[in-house]
Amino acid sequence: MSRPERPVLVVIAHGSRDPRHAATVHALVRRVRAQRPGLRVETGFLDFNIPSVQGVLNSLAAEGVRDVVALPLLLTRAFHAKSDIPAVLRQAPSRLRIRQAEVLGPSPLLTAALERRLYEAGLTPADKSSTGVVLASAGSTDPEAIAVIAEIAREWRHTGWCAVRPAFASASLPRTEDAVRELRALGCERVAVAPYVLAPGFLPDRIARGAAAADVLADVLGPAPEVARVLLDRYDEARMPSLAAVGA
Repeated sequence: MSRPERPVLVVIAHGSRDPRHAATVHALVRRVRAQRPGLRVETGFLDFNIPSVQGVLNSLAAEGVRDVVALPLLLTRAFHAKSDIPAVLRQAPSRLRIRQAEVLGPSPLLTAALERRLYEAGLTPADKSSTGVVLASAGSTDPEAIAVIAEIAREWRHTGWCAVRPAFASASLPRTEDAVRELRALGCERVAVAPYVLAPGFLPDRIARGAAAADVLADVLGPAPEVARVLLDRYDEARMPSLAAVGA
C-alpha cells in the first residue's frame, strides 16, 4: 500500500515593495527545499508581491492537492498570525485541508542564527563578554509579541554577552539608537546590533540607520540554515493532527 503524500508546505510571507524582501524569502525557501528533498514548498505573499496566498491555494486545489500546511513567515505571534493569515486561509477552496503552523519564534535555532550573523559581521566568541548587543525587532502593537522579544533578550544575555537590550523599529520603544546609547553608558567595550528580522525592507533599513553609532551591524536572518530548520520543525509539528487545527 502506498504511503500518503506529505502535505504541501505553503510559506506565507508578508511581502514588500522592496525587491530585496521577495528575493530573500525565495532564497530561504530554496534552502528549505535543499534540507528536505522531496517536500513540495510553495510561497505566497500577503501583499505587494506575487503570487498571492489566495492564488497559490487556488492553484493547489485546481491540481487536486488535498493537504496543506500554511506556515506564517513571522518571528512573533502578532496581528498577522492571529488575524490576517487565518482570514486568508478561511477563503481557501473547500477541498483543501489546511493546518496553520506556528510562527517561527521563539526558538534556540533563531538565537543561533543571530549569533551566526554577528560572527559573519566580524565578532568572535571571544568578544562576547565585552560586547553589548541590541536585539533589534521590527516592533508590534501586540503586547504578547513585545514581551517575547524582551524575554529573548533576557535569555540571550545569559549566554555570555556583556548585555543584551531589545529595541524596536516601530510601534514600541526603545529605538535601536537609544539601545546603542544605553549599552555605551553601561560600559560595554563594543556594541553590536543584531536585526531580529527575516528579510530586508523599510523597517530593517530603519534599524540599520539606528545602528550608525554601533561598532557592528549584523545582516538580517534571511536564508540562514538555522532558520530553514525552524521552518521544517514548524511544518513537522503542524502536520501532526493532534497539534494543529485549520486556521488556529
